[in-house]
Amino acid sequence: MAALAVLALLLLAAWAGPGAAGQKRKEMVLSEKVNQLMEWASKRSVIRMNGDKFRRLVKAPPRNYSVIVMFTALQPHRQCVVCKQADEEYQILANSWRYSSAFTNKIFFAMVDFDEGSDVFQMLNMNSAPTFINFPAKGKPKRGDTYELQVRGFAAEQLARWVADRTDVNIRVIRPPNYAGPLMLGLLLAVIGGLVYLRGSNLDFLYNKTGWAFAALNYIHGSSQAQFVAETHIVLLFNGGVTLGMVLLHEAATSDMDVGKRKILCIAGIGLVVLFFSWLLSIFRSKYHGYPYSFLMS
Repeated sequence: MAALAVLALLLLAAWAGPGAAGQKRKEMVLSEKVNQLMEWASKRSVIRMNGDKFRRLVKAPPRNYSVIVMFTALQPHRQCVVCKQADEEYQILANSWRYSSAFTNKIFFAMVDFDEGSDVFQMLNMNSAPTFINFPAKGKPKRGDTYELQVRGFAAEQLARWVADRTDVNIRVIRPPNYAGPLMLGLLLAVIGGLVYLRGSNLDFLYNKTGWAFAALNYIHGSSQAQFVAETHIVLLFNGGVTLGMVLLHEAATSDMDVGKRKILCIAGIGLVVLFFSWLLSIFRSKYHGYPYSFLMS
């Protein structure tokens, strides 16, 4: 009987052994994959992948983590302006996650460029860029795991909402500081101060009741379309800045003032035209994603 019991135990161990060994091997492979991704993520928030890395770390099991992949074409000869703009927002999102206190190995952000992983595009039957796809921890991507770029746009905040919906990971988007606004305000104040200094004897425009009343309307408009009215006034103000710059340039060219004051007018005029025109293009790019032109400010 003892011999039969020992034989039964040996048979049971032989039967369970391959399964246990296989499970242990899977755990080791998974641990290696997670450690590799964590190492890369510590160096760069968005992990660049070629075909081999994509198949090994994203497609092949085992996997207990989600991977958000941006498929793009960033090389200059591809001339994909939208790809560059989407990449900027994607980097903001990935950095917000990487440097947040909630950062874990539950989700990673990756990128496949067409010139580095064209075989991945072929494997997924993908013929457009940019495209965002969530590869979940379990199973294959579903319809909702492909981001609706044309509907939602590619702002980092919109991408974060989609990521939260697909992975239950909430990311608070933190944008880098933008000093363009304070710079423009400082320049405008400097120009106004310069005008007061140069035209101190003619300040009648400060006492124009119609002008002050028109400016006050910006703040007391009660319509439901107030946002559009405010945006129209802002664009009007920027165009006014460009026009004022042109007027100053004309004054500098035709005035009989001394050379020093004419130089100041010329510099102020060029500054107004360049900065306000650049700001106009920047606003238009933010409203119309894919607009290819910019100047000084992106």
